[in-house]
Amino acid sequence: MAWCAARALYLQAIDAGTLRTRGPVVAGVGCFSLAGAKLWRSSSLSRSSTPFACLATISAEASVKEAIQTDKAPAALGPYSQAIKTNNLLFVSGVLGLVPETGKFISDSVEDQTEQVLKNMGEILKASGASYSSVVKTTIMLADLKDFKKVNEIYAKYFPLTPPARSTYQVAALPMDAKVEIECIAAL
Repeated sequence: MAWCAARALYLQAIDAGTLRTRGPVVAGVGCFSLAGAKLWRSSSLSRSSTPFACLATISAEASVKEAIQTDKAPAALGPYSQAIKTNNLLFVSGVLGLVPETGKFISDSVEDQTEQVLKNMGEILKASGASYSSVVKTTIMLADLKDFKKVNEIYAKYFPLTPPARSTYQVAALPMDAKVEIECIAAL
């Protein structure tokens, strides 16, 4: 009998029958399990074998990530990546309405900035092998929530069919005094 939770996390299956015969107590939550002292001290386990090796596997696999960078979108303004690809997901950092070639805003209008934000986001998605239709969640940050309707009109052009889940917030300030910033998560 194998624990299917272990398989879902790309771990080797644990034979529950072995645990029953070697340890008097077996209890577990997810991958973390506690087996009786007999299992831990069992001479059948080689000295090179690591108890709870599944924990090492989780941390090793979870650390596999790829930074996405494209010159067709503005460079990151600080120590972060434009996007990170990991475990069939893409996490796109907050994008501003900057023109990639100049590093300056396309204009001061929220409409122009929103259009440029979504174009920039599209270039990052494309560089990672995704598209607007891959996006499952967006977060919009606005300098002024009164711009909500204007942003919605432009946003709807980029997500015409099944729009992603979304949160929208008014924030105290955005980098470089931007009017709008959008981040997203896409399924790959």
